[in-house]
Amino acid sequence: MKITALFQKQKMMRTVLLSLIPVSLMAVYLYGWRMLMLAAFVALAAVISEYLVMRSINKDKTKVSEAAFVSAALFTLTLPPQTPVWVAVVGIVFGIVFGKAVFGGFGRNVFNPALVGRCFIYVAFPHYLTMNWAQPFLALPGGFAAWTVAADAVTSATPIINYNQGIAAMDNLRLFLGSVGGALGETSALLILLSGAFLVYRKVASWQLMVSTIVSGTLLAAIFHYAGVQHATGVLAAPPLFTLLSGGFLFGAIFMVTDPVSAPKGKGAQWIAGTLVGLITIIIRTFSLFTEGMMFAILIVNAFTPLLELQIKRRQDRKKLAAKEASA
Repeated sequence: MKITALFQKQKMMRTVLLSLIPVSLMAVYLYGWRMLMLAAFVALAAVISEYLVMRSINKDKTKVSEAAFVSAALFTLTLPPQTPVWVAVVGIVFGIVFGKAVFGGFGRNVFNPALVGRCFIYVAFPHYLTMNWAQPFLALPGGFAAWTVAADAVTSATPIINYNQGIAAMDNLRLFLGSVGGALGETSALLILLSGAFLVYRKVASWQLMVSTIVSGTLLAAIFHYAGVQHATGVLAAPPLFTLLSGGFLFGAIFMVTDPVSAPKGKGAQWIAGTLVGLITIIIRTFSLFTEGMMFAILIVNAFTPLLELQIKRRQDRKKLAAKEASA
């Protein structure tokens, strides 16, 4: 049997993978070639786990969706650079099995599989995802000439963690370009935005979801900051631009919120869902001790998306019925 025969061809998913190339190269530049090794193990684990579960459901027609590669790539890019391979593998297997396969496979899952996996290891192995952050290479040739960062080049703080501890906000230009510490693929706002523009141009991702998430989150962050609202640690709520550019806010808005399966399909539902994700993200970031809120916000909205779409459809049906009766 040919290897290609094992996969369900999905042009849309290959486009997403293509859009992730610049972000992945930036991750290599910042942290070394180990990133690709980690991505390869995660992808292999994702494919095997989906194949085994789907085979147990239907032995005659077992094909792995190419979406498994997208989930694996996105999951990898949300991890700290020095995440152990075994932790990453456990996470993606959990995400594929319990976030996707148990619902019946591709097209049936309610939750974003990559975020299900990350949420699981965030809770199960918090030390690896919250404490060990690598200091990136900042001078050419950077990580292109190294396997990984030096063992002692480790800092316990990302820009957003530093701010929450009372340290002045990092320069926005550095955040925009990505020469800062953080998760593998979440540092360069510039590359993330360019990738998002590419996805919109190719009509693979919804710009309504992206814009509503970014605008609602930034506006609420501005309200909190200029109203003098304090973070859970006692510092002033982060400035809106810093909030937008730091952490995984943009990465989540561009790549995670727009997941074609777990995201709503209708334009109205997309505006509402994106707005909720942005608002919930900032609320969690401001009033809890969790550094990030995007992961939890997306999973929360994923859970309500079927109900949201149902209510919108019912409302539209009532309007059509009323119009029909009026014209009769």
